[in-house]
Amino acid sequence: MGSKSALTELTGAAPVPKEAPAKTGNAKKALQIGVPKEACSQEKRVVLTPEAAGLLVNNGQEVLIESGAGELSKFSDQEYSDAGAKVVYSPNEVFDVEIVLKVEPPTLKEIGYMRQGSCLLSALQLGKQSADFIHALNQKRITAVAFEHLEDKVGGMPVVRAMSEIAGSTVMLVAAEYLSSVSNGKGLILGGITGVPPTQVVIIGAGTVAEYAARAALGLGATIKIFDNQLYKLRRIKQLLGQQVFTSTIDNYTLGHALQEADVVIGALRAEKGKAKMVVSEEMVSQMMEGSIIIDVSIDQGGCIETAEMTSHDEPIFVKHGVIHYCVPNIASRVARTASYSMSNIFTPILLQMADLGGAEEMIFNYKWFMKGVYTYRGSLTNAFLARKFMMTHKELQLLLAARY
Repeated sequence: MGSKSALTELTGAAPVPKEAPAKTGNAKKALQIGVPKEACSQEKRVVLTPEAAGLLVNNGQEVLIESGAGELSKFSDQEYSDAGAKVVYSPNEVFDVEIVLKVEPPTLKEIGYMRQGSCLLSALQLGKQSADFIHALNQKRITAVAFEHLEDKVGGMPVVRAMSEIAGSTVMLVAAEYLSSVSNGKGLILGGITGVPPTQVVIIGAGTVAEYAARAALGLGATIKIFDNQLYKLRRIKQLLGQQVFTSTIDNYTLGHALQEADVVIGALRAEKGKAKMVVSEEMVSQMMEGSIIIDVSIDQGGCIETAEMTSHDEPIFVKHGVIHYCVPNIASRVARTASYSMSNIFTPILLQMADLGGAEEMIFNYKWFMKGVYTYRGSLTNAFLARKFMMTHKELQLLLAARY
């Protein structure tokens, strides 16, 4: 193995994939799956790990990985090559496939590289999109499937839940970092020790992010207060945490009082109708303790805190009214390798199902849970919310599918 890598370095030769299994005469046509390198410097995740690529190749599929696609998640080109994937060196090659699999939605330039009538599996990130993006997909007759709209067989949202679990667990690590004296914070330990009052954590929202943030905070010994306007969510989170915690519906007086005492505030409200609801006003923030920290996890959907503005991993924080704000939209990229394994575990079985059926279109036709993620299909916008947002016409996907027969 060592001599092989040394030879590659000396000769500059591309990694050579191992031989794919020979296909029998009556085997179905292999799916061609392309995994491009993410154009956005903030995105460090990759959708397929080398192990997942190997599994797909061993099942007769062809996987193309753009050189460096897994680098920020600490997966090398050589690992993909050893697994049987083909490492390619230009966007033209990796996008010119039947199925494009990526984290961030493609840029207009990347859509230009895509094959006519191909399938795109990526995040939609509604807040960033424009009518031009939809037009570009439709012009290429691309079937686009959004991660965040995909459901599983029991009506859950597997990608949203997985990334929310990671974000919820990670926010407490972020909070601990910025509360410390090293980061010019309040100089507090996140949690509590004998004889010292515990830190106060306020969580707005009672979904998956809140559940995992609460678990981490309680494990460290912090005192938590959870706010949400959905009573069933508040009941659910108390049940899941297995202990009595402070819960409340959102009203200005109770929430405002809790914020004044809070060391850490987590904004974790799920978006309704495409945009998160603003529940913390600038006036409320101005009355918080100096040096306390706000982490708005819902910033990619507009945020639920008025003073929140989108930041990046390079410059993650800003201070307003003496309060530290951390508003990075893709928190899961902080732990890119873990997040990549999580996404890969979700998409590998989906791709294998797709291969068994013979392609993306058959997948849409056979599985309603997969159909929920489709927002453009063969030159038509099929998502009613997007149509209203961009003042475009849309067609019902069920009717389009019926028309193919």
